[in-house]
Amino acid sequence: MLARTVLALAAAAVGGMCASLQQVTNFGNNPTKINMYIYVPDKLAAKPAVIVALHPCGGTGPQWYSGTKLPSYADKSGFILIYPGTPNYSNCWDVNAATSLTHLGGGDALGIVNMVNYTLTKYSADASRVYAMGSSSGAMMTNVLAGSYPDVFEAGAAYSGVAHACFAGAAGNTPFAANQTCAQGLQHTPQEWGNFVRNSYPGYTGRRPRMQIIHGLADTLVRPQCAYEALKQWSNVLDVPLSKNVTGVPSAAYTQMIYGDGTKLMGFFGKGVGHTAPVNEVEMLKFFGL
Repeated sequence: MLARTVLALAAAAVGGMCASLQQVTNFGNNPTKINMYIYVPDKLAAKPAVIVALHPCGGTGPQWYSGTKLPSYADKSGFILIYPGTPNYSNCWDVNAATSLTHLGGGDALGIVNMVNYTLTKYSADASRVYAMGSSSGAMMTNVLAGSYPDVFEAGAAYSGVAHACFAGAAGNTPFAANQTCAQGLQHTPQEWGNFVRNSYPGYTGRRPRMQIIHGLADTLVRPQCAYEALKQWSNVLDVPLSKNVTGVPSAAYTQMIYGDGTKLMGFFGKGVGHTAPVNEVEMLKFFGL
């Protein structure tokens, strides 16, 4: 973060690029008092796409800004990055809360959606190209957003997360909470998982977000079964069956799981990869269409 700030100040001093992470305080209804940070590149595309990037437990928006290479891709492609931050629950997202698991119900999810709406309006951004990505707790919230707000998000990428509503009703939403049933690999049928998504927005019949699920097979904190359960969920919701596995994609340690033709749902599992699976910006942006 410090290095980026220094570079931005140096560029500004010589009249060059000076885009930097900025905090936004008045973005709309914010029921859980979470924080909004935004990165708007100097060369903004016409009707830019928007990516919501969600930090893991213990993190902050500014930390996650420095945690991936997405800002450099934003500079090249002209899309906007939103970095929400939660100061609650040891900086973990409220993925167990009925409010976030319900369309327009409140919670962190509604605050994040209002950050998106603020950004769409202020920067004339493209409402048909809004995406979510995150790691660990941020991946869990990515699945929650995709389930509760299919009308907002076009696609999502979840690194080392769990299925939508996996933590529903649990007393805690952190890796060190007493209830670890979800993180240890809670299982449901595909139809049951799909119903959790559909029940988050009753009556909704529109398109559903495309999803990319990435997990390490050596993850002992959030078990790999959690990712298989998420794939079962989205396979049911998107009505795309598993079509093939491809070894060595995107690298030797990984196996890619392709559902249907691969445009709506895919999974990546890394042998020897723990918690968390590293973000692969190239594969993610290609899936998003950016």
